[in-house]
This record gives sequence, structure tokens and C-alpha cells, in this order.
Amino acid sequence: MRSKDGEHVLEVIEKQDIRFIRLWFTDILGQLKSFAIPSDMMEEAFSEGMGFDGSSIKGFARIDESDMLAKPDPSTFQILPWRPKEKAVASMFCDILQPDGTPYEGDPRYILKRNLAQLEKMNYTFYVGPELEYFYFEDETQPKILDIGGYFDLTTLDAASDLRRDTIFALESMGIKVEYSHHEVGPSQHEIDLCYSDALTMADNVMTYRMVVKEVARHYGVYATFMPKPIQGVNGSGMHTHQSLFKGDKNTFFDSGDEYHLSDVAKGYIAGLLRHAPEITSITNQYVNSYKRLVPGYEAPVYISWARRNRSTLVRVPMYKPGKEKATRIEYRSPDPVCNPYLAFSVMLAAGMEGIKNKYELPEPAEKDVYHMSEREREEDGIESLPSSLIDAIKLTEKSELVRKTLGDHTFNNFIENKKMEWDNYKVCVHPYEIEKYLPIL
Repeated sequence: MRSKDGEHVLEVIEKQDIRFIRLWFTDILGQLKSFAIPSDMMEEAFSEGMGFDGSSIKGFARIDESDMLAKPDPSTFQILPWRPKEKAVASMFCDILQPDGTPYEGDPRYILKRNLAQLEKMNYTFYVGPELEYFYFEDETQPKILDIGGYFDLTTLDAASDLRRDTIFALESMGIKVEYSHHEVGPSQHEIDLCYSDALTMADNVMTYRMVVKEVARHYGVYATFMPKPIQGVNGSGMHTHQSLFKGDKNTFFDSGDEYHLSDVAKGYIAGLLRHAPEITSITNQYVNSYKRLVPGYEAPVYISWARRNRSTLVRVPMYKPGKEKATRIEYRSPDPVCNPYLAFSVMLAAGMEGIKNKYELPEPAEKDVYHMSEREREEDGIESLPSSLIDAIKLTEKSELVRKTLGDHTFNNFIENKKMEWDNYKVCVHPYEIEKYLPIL
């Protein structure tokens, strides 16, 4: 369940005899962090926040400025369905504050809230609907699949229909609406899609979703992973992100008189995403492994283009259905499900709004299969590529004023530093491919 204010939360805690509250927040990489407090501390938590040492949280404060406050947001109150009912445990997402009560600039949730506040001044609401894919394996030590099913396969080839069902029940008990679920293209790969919501609620829901998927899998004695490319030779896992801008009840992306049913706002937004895609890719695809997914031939986008039904493009515009004007949206297909949703939603929004603000011209749609175009054909059509490795992506982000402004100097600099360290650690590793390829002949 979800509540609206602190007073109501305190009533629920007492009525349902909830003993502990887990306070949730994320580090710079979108890893969920948590500490528990007894329920009799909740009044203090709501009024003052709970102190903790931020120096050990990735991307947070230095050791000489480590004191932080975690202040729970009562609107995110949830009872954890995997804990015993007789000793119930609840959770809430927190805003991270400085000791003086001001927002901490390195808090990813604050970064998204700050960007949404700027959007609100223009009377826009940013809605998102992500499609998170993931794999079930026997355990976390190696990618041993549970089934050999494919896209939309039935239960005879789908070993995880019960896992998905129980995951959906858990999500719905926490107030998170699910649109649909199914087996994905890869063996033992699955997808549960969330109903669209405003960006802040959805970022919180993505964090909860990842936790619930893993907890239900653990209950079944298996392991769920959102790793972008855990198995060579099959599709990786993405987080296709549907996006739209509303003013009140009006979807500003829709125009009945346009041949694509897209308004100038929507076209500017798409053009902004296309132009700034290379520099935001390190935020939407933040790990070395992310770039093993972004290769031709596995349905993941590689080339910077847009179209309607063409799923080889970076941006897809789902076909318009008469009477469904509010469903007009764009789908940005490159993000993967382990990105930090607060930062990823922030930079996608910033890129799109830059296109609207500066009236970027939208190129013609690429209705051909971009994967099967020659390099010369893509060059003639002005179709460029996403960065092909983490270090290439980071170099582009490092030069981006748009990303720096969106994230703020603190998070921008810490993110770049962290990713460079990851690349340095990766490039000195000797990988099994090198042993298999070179040891016998060199």
C-alpha cells in the first residue's frame, strides 16, 4: 500500500504492528541502499531525518563532510510482502539532506526532483513507462538457464510463469501497477512492464521492481539478474523507456493534423534525444557490460535514427490508435535495466527539452532495417552510431555541458571518475577469450 502523509503512515504502522521501517535511497550508480529503524523512531525520522555516514556511499560525501540525513517520503510508504505478516516490515524512499536540512546535491532522487521542478515551471508533467527485461539463472555464479523458451512462449517452454505471477502480485500489493508480462526472446529471459506514471514515482517504482524481482526469485531458490548481457550470442536485457509530456490532461505529443500524429513538441523532443544520445549514453548504459548488448543483430539499438514500426532504430514511435490520443508517446530503446533511473530519466528529459527549446529539426524516419544498410547508405542518410564502449561513452559525456548541468558538478564529476576507474580495472584484466584465442598460438 502507499500513503500520502506522515500522520497516516504512523496510524498504519500502529494498526498493523509494523516493527521496523527500512529507509531506502540510492548511490550514484543506482544501487539500492538501506538501513532499518524501529517503528517508534518514525516521528523523529519524519520531522528531522535520520543521521548516517555518507562517506561510505558511492558518489556521496568525502570523509571530512560525511554527516548526512535520510528523511523518508511518506508518499512512498510500502509494506514489504516478502516479510512475515506477524512481524511486518515496511519501507520508504528517502531524500538525502545536509545536516542543516538542505537537499544534498549528490542525491540522485534530488537531481530528478530538481529537473522536474524546472519542467513544472513550464506546466509540463513528464510521464515514463519503462520495459525492464531480466534473466533467471540457477544461481549467481554462472548463467545457467532455467528454460529454452522464446518470445511469448507458453508454459511448456516457460519455466518462470509462476515467478512472474508472484512478482506481479507482490508489486501490486505495494501499489505498483503492472501492464503485462511475458517470456522474452532469450532463453530464461523475461519482462514485466509497469504502467506509465510520473517520472519520480516511476524512478522509485523501478528501484522497487528490481528488488521485488530478486526477492521473489530468491524465494524460489533461483537468481534474477538485470545484467545487460549475461549470455553471449543471445539478446541482452534492455529498458525501453516510453516517454510523453502532458499539460494537465492534454498530451502535448499528439497532433491530429500531422501525418505521424506528432506535434512540434514531440518532434523537437525526439530530435533532442537523437542529437544528444551519444553524450547521455554513459548514464543510460553505465557499465562495461552494457556495450556488449549494444551491438548489431540482437534487436538492441546501435544507430541513431527514429521510425514508427521499425525496432532497429534508437527511437520508435508506437503507431497511433484512434481515440487513444493520450497514449501518443516515444520509445527510447537504448537504456538498460541496471542504469540509475533517477539520473537516466533526468538526462533523457534534458536532451528532449533541449530539442524543444532550440527547435531542432527532426530528420526523416528510417523505415528500412538500419542493421542491413551499408555503412555508405547510413552515411548518406546521416545516421550515426552510439558509442561502442564505456570509455568512448564517458569521453563524450565528459565534454557534455548538457549532462553536467543536468546532474550538477558534484554528481557529474563523481560519475565520470567512477566510470574511468571501472574502465581502467576492466582493461587490465586477462579475459577467457584471450586465453582461448592466443595462448595456444603465441
